[in-house]
Amino acid sequence: MWRSPGGAPRLRCLTNFGQLTIEASYIRVIKLTIDSGATAWVLVSTAMVMLMTPGVGLFYGGLVRSKTVVSMIGLSFLALALASVQWVLFGYSLSFGTDIGGFVGGLDFLGLRGVGMDAAPLAGSIPHVLYMAFQLVFAAVTLAILTSAVAERVKISSFVVFGLLWTTLVYDPLAHWVWGGGWAASLGALDFAGGTVVHISSGFSALALALVIGKRIGFGSYVLEPHNIPMAMIGAGLLWFGWFGFNGGSALAADGLAANAFVVTNISAAAGALAWMAASWLKGKPSALGMVSGGIAGLVAITPAAGYVDSLSAIAIGGVAGVLCYRALLFRVGRELDESLDAWAVHGVGGLWGAIATGIFATAAVNQYTGLLYGNVDQFIAQVIAAGASVIYAFGMTYILAKLVDAFMGLRVSEDEEYVGLDVAQLGEKAYA
Repeated sequence: MWRSPGGAPRLRCLTNFGQLTIEASYIRVIKLTIDSGATAWVLVSTAMVMLMTPGVGLFYGGLVRSKTVVSMIGLSFLALALASVQWVLFGYSLSFGTDIGGFVGGLDFLGLRGVGMDAAPLAGSIPHVLYMAFQLVFAAVTLAILTSAVAERVKISSFVVFGLLWTTLVYDPLAHWVWGGGWAASLGALDFAGGTVVHISSGFSALALALVIGKRIGFGSYVLEPHNIPMAMIGAGLLWFGWFGFNGGSALAADGLAANAFVVTNISAAAGALAWMAASWLKGKPSALGMVSGGIAGLVAITPAAGYVDSLSAIAIGGVAGVLCYRALLFRVGRELDESLDAWAVHGVGGLWGAIATGIFATAAVNQYTGLLYGNVDQFIAQVIAAGASVIYAFGMTYILAKLVDAFMGLRVSEDEEYVGLDVAQLGEKAYA
């Protein structure tokens, strides 16, 4: 498309018979059509994913001691608030703005400039502002998952600063790599709903953060038992429910792809729950908490693959995730690493397996992509490269950020505050009278 000296727009194209020039007095702007069914589904999915953030809070809150439960749940709500404001101001733009060197987005959408109620190319047939909101709740739950690493010992003020830095310098670039047209997308790496962006990033970042902040007082000397397992199981139930929006909503339409994602999500979670329970049963009694942890492991692992695999593959992905994440937990405990609530073992290891499994099990029967089982070695290699780079970047950058915040502010509360508990020491509140 170009303009003649007189200003009339022209469309020039080449044919077998020479050059054809078409001149018009105006250009009609074709607007993408908003689909009401897709919009309704993504609105519901956005609300479901938002519910996952307090679900993380309840899950984690039940796993800590009673003197820190308000703080633990509060950190998830704080993550939602921080991510929401950061995302609107510049996070969405850094993730989905015009590509800069394959690494991060530009400032096209700064302050949501240009993000309106019309559909946009990257939003499909839903309003652009809804696509932004859907991506916002993903960023929020990712930061909430990361709080696993600092349970019972982080200063609220330090977490505010660290959380803003982390979403800006870790989450936003990773989201751009995979979903915003960055280098991983150009490589052909697949991540349907966040195995790399959400789970690898939060899990391996949690490991780095835990190494910097150090162990809880008494860790390894006596058992730091969960204070309320039913609360943790309720949180896990909310996560399982919200995951249908997490994965199903990522189709951005109410169609067969969303239905497949919905089904394989449930199947993988069930397989993960049974596999973890069976693995732990071999070492003693079956654990209800272990069963729901295995369910979450299955949910994590199916996340990147939900739009590319069938139901039988989902059983394999979830089953392997349940055993693999359980073994990762035992490894973490055996090495006396106090990544308190196992975001690394469940989300990090589960997300890494899920990203690789996508390159193994992807089938053209569900989507156009195929994996290693169908002879596509290139897809498998792309998954390994993108997942490996994400592990290195998330762990390394988080370690640097945590060291900087610790040097300038101190990440950790005093020993006396930790002994009293963060509910009273940091918030002046108690969970139970």
